[in-house]
Amino acid sequence: MEKYSEYEKDIVESYENDEWQSSPDLKSDKKKYSQIARNTILKNKRINIRISERDLTKLKSKSVEEGLPYQTLVSSILHKYVSGKIIEQN
Repeated sequence: MEKYSEYEKDIVESYENDEWQSSPDLKSDKKKYSQIARNTILKNKRINIRISERDLTKLKSKSVEEGLPYQTLVSSILHKYVSGKIIEQN
């Protein structure tokens, strides 16, 4: 088994080539991103939906590819959509 994935190798190479820069306001950035992370993981509401068996099977298959539970994948997709990060194609 290979020690690092291609993605990880790219990150290490980028770091070693001094392509990274420190944040000018690290304390503020840490606070901002900590709040974003907290809001992202906060799950205090439950919903029930009916979807086709075919769509559920595809969701579960995609979740295996992504390496996360299918409920988490659905939640992530919904979050991205309502945040404007996924745009509907016509």
